[in-house]
Amino acid sequence: MRKYVFGTGIITATTSGMQLLRALREKEPFTWRTALAWVGWAVSLALAIGAIVDVRRAGTGHLAPLDSPIAGHEKKYLKQHIED
Repeated sequence: MRKYVFGTGIITATTSGMQLLRALREKEPFTWRTALAWVGWAVSLALAIGAIVDVRRAGTGHLAPLDSPIAGHEKKYLKQHIED
């Protein structure tokens, strides 16, 4: 579980989310740029979670979807899962 929580995608999404929350506390006006920043944060968080799900499924012997970056490399993650 630790290898998923401390992945670079999750850490990046968490730190950028903290900065967005900090900007809200400073009573800055909510503009369209702020809305785009929140949308970008949500997309990056969803992609990080999706990558974790794909690696987890590949580690348990399932095939990754064809649009996944790990598609075709499932054996590598299965071997790592067996060694752990």
